[in-house]
Amino acid sequence: MKTTTLILGCGDIGTTLGRELRASGHRVVGVRRRAERLADSGIEGVSADLGDAQALAGLPDADILVYVVSADRFEEDAYRAAYPDGLKAVLAEFGARKRAPRHVFFVSSTSVYAQQDGETVDEASPAEPTGFSGQLMREAERALVEHALPGSAVRFSGIYGPGRDRLIRQVGEGRIAPASPTMYSNRIHRDDCAGVLAHLIGRALVGEPLHDLYLASDCEPAPLHEVMAWLAKQLKVEATETIQSPLRRRASKRCDNARLLESGYRFRFPTFREGYVQVLREGGYLPATT
Repeated sequence: MKTTTLILGCGDIGTTLGRELRASGHRVVGVRRRAERLADSGIEGVSADLGDAQALAGLPDADILVYVVSADRFEEDAYRAAYPDGLKAVLAEFGARKRAPRHVFFVSSTSVYAQQDGETVDEASPAEPTGFSGQLMREAERALVEHALPGSAVRFSGIYGPGRDRLIRQVGEGRIAPASPTMYSNRIHRDDCAGVLAHLIGRALVGEPLHDLYLASDCEPAPLHEVMAWLAKQLKVEATETIQSPLRRRASKRCDNARLLESGYRFRFPTFREGYVQVLREGGYLPATT
């Protein structure tokens, strides 16, 4: 009997994950407001508003739940609806079923960390966010950890990949982050986001114990200036302007992915260099390899 994985909020990452799971034999059901956007993916699409209790009740039972919902705007009420309220409603619905999920995964964010002076952070580091986005993510994490269903929160750092090329466009315009003060950035390629989730799902299905928290970031936290200078070299452009505020909120920390590596995961794009080469080629910024 096929494993059924239900991906709630099946956007870019969810679709990439769903394709990977289907290739390994899973039945994959993707839930989003407009399921017709999954038509060419091979994923079974279900249109539903996750804030609607009746819609939740109509979703199929699943062995694995992946909650990878995105807020539709950067406002507190949107974040509350998407993260703690939405996840709590899903946990209540599926936790009460006769056939409960074997594991629930919640896609969280490194925005839960308030560290901003270049500190190294891992799963044991304090997560005491000051902004509403991090606070609401943290509330959702706690809801999962405290629930009877087995679950893991996966904190992704800055996600980039095909179509996520804001940094490339800034560099292409000659704009670059300052070299001083050093501002560390942390990244993970979209395909590694899917890869990490598929890896952890595989471990859960064979009964291997999972932690309730994983920090998912690539293997080289790097100064943002260094990342942008490297991109400028690839694009053969001169930096003509220093960006005064390259991040929405000034934050500088270094994410340690040791727990994830110890679980057996191997990154497809271990650093920003391998990952951005792929994005540059796919986006037509660099010639494709033959």
